[in-house]
Amino acid sequence: MSDVTIETTTAGSLPRSAELVEATKALTVAEDGFTLVQTDEYKEAAAAAVTALVKRQLEAGITRVGDGEYGKAMTASHDFGAWWSYSFQRTAGLALPPADAPMPEPVRSTPGNVQLTSMNDRRDWVAFAEAYQDPSSGVLLGEPPFWPLTVSDISYRGQDLIGADIANLKGAMDATGQTHGFLTSLAPGSAARIGNVHYKDEAEHIWAWADVMREEYKAITDAGLTVQLDDPSLAESWDQVNPEPSVADYRAFLQTRIDAINHAIEGLPREQVRLHICWGSWHGPHTTDLELRHILDLLLTINAGEFSFEAGNVRHEHEWKAWRDVSIPEDTILVPGVVSHATNVVEHPELVADRIERFVDIVGPDRVVGSTDCGLGGRVHQQIAWAKLASLGEGARLAAQRIGG
Repeated sequence: MSDVTIETTTAGSLPRSAELVEATKALTVAEDGFTLVQTDEYKEAAAAAVTALVKRQLEAGITRVGDGEYGKAMTASHDFGAWWSYSFQRTAGLALPPADAPMPEPVRSTPGNVQLTSMNDRRDWVAFAEAYQDPSSGVLLGEPPFWPLTVSDISYRGQDLIGADIANLKGAMDATGQTHGFLTSLAPGSAARIGNVHYKDEAEHIWAWADVMREEYKAITDAGLTVQLDDPSLAESWDQVNPEPSVADYRAFLQTRIDAINHAIEGLPREQVRLHICWGSWHGPHTTDLELRHILDLLLTINAGEFSFEAGNVRHEHEWKAWRDVSIPEDTILVPGVVSHATNVVEHPELVADRIERFVDIVGPDRVVGSTDCGLGGRVHQQIAWAKLASLGEGARLAAQRIGG
């Protein structure tokens, strides 16, 4: 066992370089109101930034590199600066609601009928309203008032953008001698968390997104890269249901989203598909998060070869035990978050090693890849983010040494 190696990766988003931030600020918004128009100068800056980013990941000890979501033109000052807004720019059939449209009323669920309410009506946000409304509290204060609506048949129009993402990452990998890289892409259920005035119901809306996003997934895997399907909606939506549903009703609610994922990845190489689940990356109490044990068996019916999840977040760290109680397919790789986006404290490498070894004890060292809980970009200062990645790399090496004896 002396040659044990523990691989490392990230959950996607990483802090953007100053040069890329400046290039992004110069972009203009298209007539649709939410698409950022990428100039040749921006594209060149993004390509150079991805190469520099991959080099920096390797220096920190990350062995399975990503593009940090650098190709997804999002800025904090942009009205649609959320992590998933890039999908709007790559999908036809969407439109902004009228400027004078009223705010949607809170939606209430009933037994057997789970309905998502507005993000500002989340049960955690309601329970801690004073904290969420206090600018000095450090928690997320709310969401932009409007997202685009689905107004007609949706279709994928992001071929050039995903092509650039692939080219930038593969160019950076070639420059650094890497053979394993990944790109993130939105899962159907998370993509569908916008208003719909076209499809007959929520299920039809989700399945339409599955067909749209499949094109992006296939482009990534055809290029020899791993596609990471980002789907916080699987766990996070529990908090967005008022009143709290039964676990049975929520599991039924999830089944449509799980079926849509399996449809979207059908025929793609399983070993090139990674599913990322989390409870939302905002800084807040998260007291109304769903326990992983209630849905883990369902998640494992998704035909992904890798599962990325929060295992360092203090609200969920204890849930590593749930993985001992389920049947994990023999070729499935676990990608636990062992450094967290939810704290400015940099985890000690000994703690990182301890967290990694919990999962090694369950599935073995060749089926564990240490990672971040969620995206670090925009959640912690870049100096802290890189210190966390260095600790991740050091902790993985330490775990390998301890396991190998």
